[in-house]
Amino acid sequence: MIEVRGLTKRYGARVAVDDVTFTVEPGRVTGFLGPNGSGKSTTMRMILGLVAPTAGHALVDGRPHRAFDRPLRRVGALLDADAVPAGRSAYHHLASIAASNDIARGRVDEVLDVVGLRAAARRRAGGFSLGMRQRLGIAVALLGDPPVLLLDEPVNGLDPDGVRWIRTLLRKSAAEGRTVFVAGHLMSEMALTADHVIVLSRGRVIVDTTIAEFVRGGARGDVLVRSPYGPRLSALLTARGATVTVEPDGALAVEGLAYSRIGELAAGEGLVIHELVARQGSLEEAYLRITEPEAVHRAADGVPDGAGA
Repeated sequence: MIEVRGLTKRYGARVAVDDVTFTVEPGRVTGFLGPNGSGKSTTMRMILGLVAPTAGHALVDGRPHRAFDRPLRRVGALLDADAVPAGRSAYHHLASIAASNDIARGRVDEVLDVVGLRAAARRRAGGFSLGMRQRLGIAVALLGDPPVLLLDEPVNGLDPDGVRWIRTLLRKSAAEGRTVFVAGHLMSEMALTADHVIVLSRGRVIVDTTIAEFVRGGARGDVLVRSPYGPRLSALLTARGATVTVEPDGALAVEGLAYSRIGELAAGEGLVIHELVARQGSLEEAYLRITEPEAVHRAADGVPDGAGA
Protein backbone atom coordinates (compact mmCIF):
# COMPACT_ATOMS: atom_id res chain seq x y z
CA MET A 1 0.00 0.00 0.00
CA ILE A 2 1.11 3.56 -0.73
CA GLU A 3 -0.15 6.29 1.60
CA VAL A 4 0.34 9.95 0.70
CA ARG A 5 -0.72 12.56 3.26
CA GLY A 6 -0.55 16.32 2.76
CA LEU A 7 2.36 16.00 0.35
CA THR A 8 3.58 19.41 -0.80
CA LYS A 9 6.57 20.55 -2.83
CA ARG A 10 7.51 24.16 -3.45
CA TYR A 11 10.31 25.47 -5.62
CA GLY A 12 10.61 29.06 -4.50
CA ALA A 13 7.29 30.74 -5.25
CA ARG A 14 6.13 27.88 -7.48
CA VAL A 15 4.02 25.13 -5.92
CA ALA A 16 4.59 21.90 -7.85
CA VAL A 17 2.54 19.65 -5.54
CA ASP A 18 -0.07 21.15 -3.26
CA ASP A 19 -1.32 19.26 -0.17
CA VAL A 20 -1.83 15.97 -2.01
CA THR A 21 -3.49 13.10 -0.13
CA PHE A 22 -4.42 9.67 -1.51
CA THR A 23 -4.02 5.94 -0.91
CA VAL A 24 -3.01 3.34 -3.50
CA GLU A 25 -4.54 0.03 -2.45
CA PRO A 26 -3.13 -3.43 -3.16
CA GLY A 27 -4.96 -5.80 -5.47
CA ARG A 28 -5.80 -3.28 -8.17
CA VAL A 29 -4.11 -1.13 -10.82
CA THR A 30 -4.31 2.56 -9.95
CA GLY A 31 -3.79 4.97 -12.82
CA PHE A 32 -2.13 8.33 -12.15
CA LEU A 33 -3.23 10.98 -14.65
CA GLY A 34 -2.79 14.68 -15.19
CA PRO A 35 -1.54 17.19 -17.77
CA ASN A 36 2.17 17.80 -18.20
CA GLY A 37 3.34 19.93 -15.31
CA SER A 38 0.53 18.82 -12.99
CA GLY A 39 2.94 17.27 -10.45
CA LYS A 40 2.76 13.54 -11.21
CA SER A 41 6.48 12.87 -11.59
CA THR A 42 7.34 15.05 -8.61
CA THR A 43 4.82 13.14 -6.50
CA MET A 44 6.27 9.81 -7.57
CA ARG A 45 9.80 10.99 -6.80
CA MET A 46 8.73 12.09 -3.34
CA ILE A 47 7.16 8.67 -2.70
CA LEU A 48 10.53 7.12 -3.59
CA GLY A 49 12.50 9.58 -1.46
CA LEU A 50 14.27 11.09 -4.49
CA VAL A 51 12.78 14.53 -3.83
CA ALA A 52 12.36 15.91 -0.32
CA PRO A 53 8.83 17.22 0.35
CA THR A 54 8.28 20.71 1.67
CA ALA A 55 5.48 19.31 3.82
CA GLY A 56 3.58 16.06 4.33
CA HIS A 57 4.81 12.51 3.93
CA ALA A 58 4.57 9.37 1.81
CA LEU A 59 4.67 5.83 3.21
CA VAL A 60 5.06 2.46 1.53
CA ASP A 61 3.56 -0.33 3.63
CA GLY A 62 3.68 2.01 6.61
CA ARG A 63 7.31 3.11 6.24
CA PRO A 64 9.21 5.81 4.31
CA HIS A 65 10.94 4.38 1.26
CA ARG A 66 14.36 5.38 2.63
CA ALA A 67 13.79 3.14 5.67
CA PHE A 68 14.09 -0.07 3.61
CA ASP A 69 17.52 -1.74 3.68
CA ARG A 70 16.83 -3.58 0.42
CA PRO A 71 14.41 -1.21 -1.34
CA LEU A 72 14.04 -3.27 -4.53
CA ARG A 73 12.54 -6.06 -2.47
CA ARG A 74 9.77 -3.70 -1.36
CA VAL A 75 9.23 -1.30 -4.27
CA GLY A 76 9.95 -1.76 -7.97
CA ALA A 77 10.06 1.53 -9.82
CA LEU A 78 10.46 2.77 -13.38
CA LEU A 79 10.92 6.52 -13.72
CA ASP A 80 13.44 6.95 -16.54
CA ALA A 81 14.19 4.23 -19.06
CA ASP A 82 17.36 6.07 -20.15
CA ALA A 83 18.98 5.76 -16.71
CA VAL A 84 21.16 2.84 -17.84
CA PRO A 85 24.93 3.04 -18.47
CA ALA A 86 25.31 2.83 -22.25
CA GLY A 87 28.41 0.64 -22.08
CA ARG A 88 26.92 -1.99 -19.79
CA SER A 89 25.03 -5.05 -21.03
CA ALA A 90 21.49 -5.70 -19.90
CA TYR A 91 22.65 -8.76 -17.97
CA HIS A 92 25.46 -7.01 -16.11
CA HIS A 93 23.28 -3.99 -15.37
CA LEU A 94 20.69 -6.23 -13.72
CA ALA A 95 23.34 -8.37 -12.01
CA SER A 96 24.98 -5.36 -10.38
CA ILE A 97 21.64 -4.07 -9.10
CA ALA A 98 20.73 -7.55 -7.84
CA ALA A 99 23.99 -7.78 -5.90
CA SER A 100 23.43 -4.40 -4.26
CA ASN A 101 20.02 -5.54 -3.02
CA ASP A 102 21.07 -9.06 -1.99
CA ILE A 103 18.97 -10.64 -4.74
CA ALA A 104 20.00 -14.07 -6.09
CA ARG A 105 21.81 -13.96 -9.45
CA GLY A 106 19.30 -16.48 -10.86
CA ARG A 107 16.60 -13.84 -10.63
CA VAL A 108 18.37 -11.89 -13.40
CA ASP A 109 17.68 -14.64 -15.94
CA GLU A 110 14.09 -14.89 -14.74
CA VAL A 111 13.27 -11.22 -15.31
CA LEU A 112 15.11 -11.17 -18.65
CA ASP A 113 12.72 -13.90 -19.74
CA VAL A 114 9.70 -12.05 -18.37
CA VAL A 115 10.50 -8.84 -20.27
CA GLY A 116 11.60 -10.61 -23.46
CA LEU A 117 15.26 -9.57 -23.42
CA ARG A 118 16.99 -12.95 -23.00
CA ALA A 119 18.32 -12.89 -26.59
CA ALA A 120 19.73 -9.37 -26.09
CA ALA A 121 21.06 -9.94 -22.56
CA ARG A 122 24.75 -9.60 -23.49
CA ARG A 123 24.32 -6.60 -25.78
CA ARG A 124 25.28 -3.14 -24.56
CA ALA A 125 22.32 -1.05 -23.55
CA GLY A 126 23.63 1.91 -25.57
CA GLY A 127 22.52 0.09 -28.72
CA PHE A 128 19.01 -0.63 -27.48
CA SER A 129 15.91 0.90 -29.00
CA LEU A 130 13.60 2.96 -26.76
CA GLY A 131 11.28 -0.02 -26.41
CA MET A 132 14.15 -2.30 -25.36
CA ARG A 133 15.39 0.25 -22.82
CA GLN A 134 11.85 0.44 -21.50
CA ARG A 135 11.75 -3.34 -21.10
CA LEU A 136 15.09 -3.23 -19.28
CA GLY A 137 13.74 -0.58 -16.91
CA ILE A 138 10.73 -2.78 -16.20
CA ALA A 139 13.10 -5.70 -15.56
CA VAL A 140 14.84 -3.61 -12.90
CA ALA A 141 11.46 -2.86 -11.31
CA LEU A 142 10.60 -6.57 -11.22
CA LEU A 143 14.02 -7.75 -10.05
CA GLY A 144 13.25 -7.92 -6.33
CA ASP A 145 9.80 -9.49 -6.84
CA PRO A 146 8.38 -6.51 -4.90
CA PRO A 147 4.85 -6.19 -3.47
CA VAL A 148 4.67 -2.59 -4.76
CA LEU A 149 5.19 -1.42 -8.36
CA LEU A 150 5.45 2.26 -9.27
CA LEU A 151 5.82 2.93 -12.98
CA ASP A 152 5.93 6.20 -14.90
CA GLU A 153 4.80 5.85 -18.53
CA PRO A 154 5.63 2.11 -18.84
CA VAL A 155 4.20 1.80 -22.38
CA ASN A 156 6.42 4.57 -23.75
CA GLY A 157 8.30 3.26 -26.80
CA LEU A 158 6.65 -0.16 -26.81
CA ASP A 159 5.13 -1.62 -29.96
CA PRO A 160 1.51 -2.94 -29.90
CA ASP A 161 2.62 -6.39 -28.73
CA GLY A 162 4.68 -4.76 -25.99
CA VAL A 163 1.76 -2.60 -24.89
CA ARG A 164 -0.45 -5.66 -24.61
CA TRP A 165 2.31 -7.47 -22.70
CA ILE A 166 2.73 -4.71 -20.10
CA ARG A 167 -1.06 -4.48 -19.70
CA THR A 168 -1.23 -8.19 -18.95
CA LEU A 169 1.75 -7.96 -16.59
CA LEU A 170 0.24 -5.11 -14.58
CA ARG A 171 -3.16 -6.74 -14.26
CA LYS A 172 -1.56 -10.06 -13.28
CA SER A 173 0.55 -8.28 -10.65
CA ALA A 174 -2.55 -6.67 -9.16
CA ALA A 175 -4.40 -9.99 -9.20
CA GLU A 176 -1.54 -11.43 -7.14
CA GLY A 177 -2.24 -8.81 -4.49
CA ARG A 178 0.47 -6.30 -5.36
CA THR A 179 0.07 -2.54 -5.20
CA VAL A 180 0.36 -1.22 -8.77
CA PHE A 181 0.62 2.55 -9.36
CA VAL A 182 1.00 3.64 -13.00
CA ALA A 183 1.31 7.11 -14.50
CA GLY A 184 0.42 7.52 -18.15
CA HIS A 185 -0.99 9.67 -20.94
CA LEU A 186 -2.43 6.98 -23.23
CA MET A 187 -6.09 7.07 -22.20
CA SER A 188 -7.24 4.12 -24.30
CA GLU A 189 -4.62 1.90 -22.66
CA MET A 190 -5.30 3.21 -19.17
CA ALA A 191 -8.99 2.43 -19.65
CA LEU A 192 -8.07 -1.20 -20.39
CA THR A 193 -5.53 -1.53 -17.58
CA ALA A 194 -6.56 0.48 -14.53
CA ASP A 195 -9.31 -0.20 -11.98
CA HIS A 196 -8.94 3.09 -10.10
CA VAL A 197 -7.78 6.54 -11.15
CA ILE A 198 -6.20 9.53 -9.43
CA VAL A 199 -6.04 12.78 -11.41
CA LEU A 200 -3.84 15.75 -10.58
CA SER A 201 -4.42 19.28 -11.83
CA ARG A 202 -2.15 22.19 -10.91
CA GLY A 203 -0.58 20.04 -8.23
CA ARG A 204 -3.82 19.06 -6.50
CA VAL A 205 -5.94 15.90 -6.55
CA ILE A 206 -9.19 16.55 -8.42
CA VAL A 207 -10.31 12.93 -8.93
CA ASP A 208 -9.82 9.82 -6.79
CA THR A 209 -12.32 7.14 -7.79
CA THR A 210 -12.90 4.02 -9.86
CA ILE A 211 -12.48 4.19 -13.62
CA ALA A 212 -16.15 3.29 -14.10
CA GLU A 213 -17.38 6.01 -11.74
CA PHE A 214 -15.07 8.61 -13.29
CA VAL A 215 -16.33 7.85 -16.80
CA ARG A 216 -19.96 7.90 -15.70
CA GLY A 217 -19.57 11.18 -13.85
CA GLY A 218 -17.30 13.08 -16.21
CA ALA A 219 -17.93 11.83 -19.71
CA ARG A 220 -20.80 12.66 -22.00
CA GLY A 221 -23.25 9.81 -22.55
CA ASP A 222 -25.83 10.58 -25.23
CA VAL A 223 -27.93 8.99 -27.95
CA LEU A 224 -27.13 9.35 -31.63
CA VAL A 225 -30.24 9.61 -33.84
CA ARG A 226 -30.40 9.73 -37.63
CA SER A 227 -33.72 10.49 -39.29
CA PRO A 228 -34.94 12.14 -42.50
CA TYR A 229 -37.25 14.12 -40.19
CA GLY A 230 -34.43 15.64 -38.13
CA PRO A 231 -35.94 19.11 -37.44
CA ARG A 232 -39.37 17.69 -36.47
CA LEU A 233 -37.78 15.01 -34.28
CA SER A 234 -35.51 17.59 -32.65
CA ALA A 235 -38.49 19.78 -31.77
CA LEU A 236 -40.40 16.77 -30.40
CA LEU A 237 -37.54 15.61 -28.17
CA THR A 238 -36.78 19.12 -26.97
CA ALA A 239 -40.42 19.54 -25.95
CA ARG A 240 -40.05 16.37 -23.86
CA GLY A 241 -37.09 17.81 -21.91
CA ALA A 242 -34.15 16.54 -23.96
CA THR A 243 -31.12 18.57 -25.00
CA VAL A 244 -30.58 18.12 -28.72
CA THR A 245 -27.45 19.07 -30.66
CA VAL A 246 -27.26 18.84 -34.43
CA GLU A 247 -23.96 17.28 -35.47
CA PRO A 248 -22.07 18.35 -38.63
CA ASP A 249 -23.50 15.46 -40.68
CA GLY A 250 -27.08 16.27 -39.63
CA ALA A 251 -27.41 13.53 -37.00
CA LEU A 252 -28.92 14.44 -33.63
CA ALA A 253 -27.00 14.04 -30.36
CA VAL A 254 -29.66 13.70 -27.67
CA GLU A 255 -29.09 14.00 -23.92
CA GLY A 256 -31.73 13.58 -21.24
CA LEU A 257 -33.81 10.79 -22.75
CA ALA A 258 -33.12 7.05 -22.97
CA TYR A 259 -32.79 5.65 -26.50
CA SER A 260 -35.86 3.42 -25.97
CA ARG A 261 -37.96 6.46 -25.06
CA ILE A 262 -36.70 8.34 -28.12
CA GLY A 263 -37.80 5.44 -30.32
CA GLU A 264 -41.23 5.35 -28.69
CA LEU A 265 -41.77 9.10 -29.16
CA ALA A 266 -40.69 8.97 -32.82
CA ALA A 267 -42.96 5.99 -33.50
CA GLY A 268 -45.89 7.76 -31.88
CA GLU A 269 -45.51 10.62 -34.33
CA GLY A 270 -44.83 8.42 -37.34
CA LEU A 271 -41.24 9.69 -37.72
CA VAL A 272 -38.89 7.24 -39.43
CA ILE A 273 -35.54 6.60 -37.70
CA HIS A 274 -32.58 5.20 -39.62
CA GLU A 275 -30.18 4.92 -36.68
CA LEU A 276 -30.62 4.99 -32.91
CA VAL A 277 -27.50 4.31 -30.80
CA ALA A 278 -26.76 4.88 -27.11
CA ARG A 279 -23.21 6.27 -27.00
CA GLN A 280 -21.13 5.60 -23.91
CA GLY A 281 -18.58 8.09 -22.64
CA SER A 282 -14.87 7.22 -22.60
CA LEU A 283 -12.05 7.73 -20.13
CA GLU A 284 -10.40 10.11 -22.58
CA GLU A 285 -13.53 12.25 -22.83
CA ALA A 286 -13.96 12.37 -19.05
CA TYR A 287 -10.29 13.25 -18.58
CA LEU A 288 -10.28 16.02 -21.19
CA ARG A 289 -13.42 17.57 -19.75
CA ILE A 290 -12.10 17.70 -16.22
CA THR A 291 -8.60 18.91 -17.12
CA GLU A 292 -9.66 21.46 -19.74
CA PRO A 293 -9.46 24.40 -17.28
CA GLU A 294 -5.78 23.63 -16.64
CA ALA A 295 -5.04 23.44 -20.36
CA VAL A 296 -6.68 26.84 -20.87
CA HIS A 297 -4.80 28.25 -17.87
CA ARG A 298 -1.41 27.00 -19.13
CA ALA A 299 -2.07 28.29 -22.66
CA ALA A 300 -3.01 31.71 -21.31
CA ASP A 301 0.20 31.81 -19.28
CA GLY A 302 2.27 30.74 -22.27
CA VAL A 303 3.47 27.55 -20.57
CA PRO A 304 4.72 24.92 -23.04
CA ASP A 305 2.73 21.69 -23.06
CA GLY A 306 5.73 19.60 -22.03
CA ALA A 307 6.98 21.81 -19.22
CA GLY A 308 7.44 19.58 -16.18
CA ALA A 309 5.35 16.72 -14.89
